[in-house]
Amino acid sequence: MTLPNIISLARLLSVPFIVWLILREAWIAAFAIFVLAGISDAVDGYLAKRLDVATELGAYLDPIADKVLLVAIYVALGVDGQLALWLVILVVSRDVLLIGGAVLLFMLETGARQLPPSRISKWNTLLQILLAALVLADLGFGPVQWHAWLTGFEVVVGATTVISGAGYLLSWARGGESGELR
Repeated sequence: MTLPNIISLARLLSVPFIVWLILREAWIAAFAIFVLAGISDAVDGYLAKRLDVATELGAYLDPIADKVLLVAIYVALGVDGQLALWLVILVVSRDVLLIGGAVLLFMLETGARQLPPSRISKWNTLLQILLAALVLADLGFGPVQWHAWLTGFEVVVGATTVISGAGYLLSWARGGESGELR
């Protein structure tokens, strides 16, 4: 197993611990581990390209780890009342759509193909991670400068989630290749 795959696997395995910390309201620890998990998403991809050790396993493991991390964190923060439920429903629904679309493509073809993520999807993932980190930081360190802006930022993340999901639907309806599970 390559170093980038180990990093992706560590991110995936960190999810239950982060959710447990959120449910115990250990905000600072949840924030710290979530930020490390978010950073690991950039590091594993960078290392896979830089070291030329990209693998098929990593091509699937990385986006799965991303989806599991974000969905679990959003659900935990939503259940705890820290994120708007409409946003949690949007994020989870989009990811179910993406996973369902990937499974459908796999079933309709002789095998799965790697599809590059769309630009809006990359921005959406980044904004989702940033929002979760800001909420955890706000809870852990007390209301700070961005506290009043979190509700507005939820709307921005909701909009990019809808636009990204709609982009995948349109591309798939046209028979295009707009993206993987990002």
